[in-house]
Amino acid sequence: MARNVRLYPWFKFAQSLLFWQAVWFLYFQQTLSPAAAIAMYAVYDVSVTVLEVPLGLLSDKIGRKRTLIAAGLSGAAGSMLIALGDSFLIFALGQAVIGAGAAFASGTDSATLYESLAAAGREDEVEAEETRALQHSLWGFAISAAVGGAVALWSFEATFWAAAVAMLVSAVIALSLTEPPHQMESDIPTETRAALRAALNQPVLRWIFVLAVAMYGFSHLPFVFGQPFIAAALSEVGLSAEATLVSGGVSSVMMGLSVVASLFALRLRGRIGLTRMLLLAFGMQICLILVLTITQSWIAIAVLFLRIVPDALSQPFKMGRIQPLLRDEVRATYVSMQSLAGKLAFSISLLIAAGSASDVAEMPHADIQMILGWYVAAGLVIWTGLALTARRAGVDVKSQPAVSGAGS
Repeated sequence: MARNVRLYPWFKFAQSLLFWQAVWFLYFQQTLSPAAAIAMYAVYDVSVTVLEVPLGLLSDKIGRKRTLIAAGLSGAAGSMLIALGDSFLIFALGQAVIGAGAAFASGTDSATLYESLAAAGREDEVEAEETRALQHSLWGFAISAAVGGAVALWSFEATFWAAAVAMLVSAVIALSLTEPPHQMESDIPTETRAALRAALNQPVLRWIFVLAVAMYGFSHLPFVFGQPFIAAALSEVGLSAEATLVSGGVSSVMMGLSVVASLFALRLRGRIGLTRMLLLAFGMQICLILVLTITQSWIAIAVLFLRIVPDALSQPFKMGRIQPLLRDEVRATYVSMQSLAGKLAFSISLLIAAGSASDVAEMPHADIQMILGWYVAAGLVIWTGLALTARRAGVDVKSQPAVSGAGS
């Protein structure tokens, strides 16, 4: 189990080497259209939405190791399809397979870490280890964004080939893991369904569920609209040809700043408490989108540097709060359900946004401004509701851990 804990951050690092992350929209937009590029991300999210809970159930039934191996292999296959593709259909298929890889990993990765820690009697270290894993992920994103942006000047397809190799490496690392001990079910008995209902009946888990759904969308808005925003801003100063390099550089700096934020996250969480920490992170996301809505100046690109900082300040603590409250036989399933809800909500909003986007060669800032304005309004409503209900939900109150087994 100690070896699992040591290997886990490197699994996350390999899975984060998405060399295409800073150029995917520009690549799809170049071949298709802005509306199709937005729809392409929706295809990814829909794929994860359809598969996430079934694959979470599969993980709870057949084990964590096999599921993580499948995640790496699926990610590699999807990246290869996009590298070889030249049509909407092939690109959509590749996005769907990459989405399947994300669905395999969703919930299972965090469950693997927590169960390995629990088996070693180190449950109290979950926030620290989640933070360490997040730092490895951020370094992977930072390195691959910078390299991918430069490589895209030569070949967009090469960024997807490089990502495929990284996904294969993650599968090899998963193969080296030891299956952590946990309650596994061969079917979906009444007790398992009851455990899921019991989890959702806990006010603190419902509160974090809503927060996680909202934060997923606001975290990914700059990922979807950041690239056309950068392209539009650079065209104002005659540097549109450098869009891939600048986009990769922005993503790299963004991840680097998030690593720095994560170094102070545990200390800040101790000082201001969990509720304020999570609300601060969500508020930062809303403010970032607001700035992108207000101005199209190239100076606003600097705001994108902060995109992942809210995740660094919240993700380890959300997982650290909910994991002890979940039973083994539904651990991956529940986290997958939470992730699925975020992706489903965001996918629906993206499909609506794609319908209102102009069918032109490059997305104009007027379209970006209109779409993001609606997101800001929705975010303010959700943030206010969470702030008003946090005390009643008991977010900062220490809860008793769940007991594994049907009799708990």
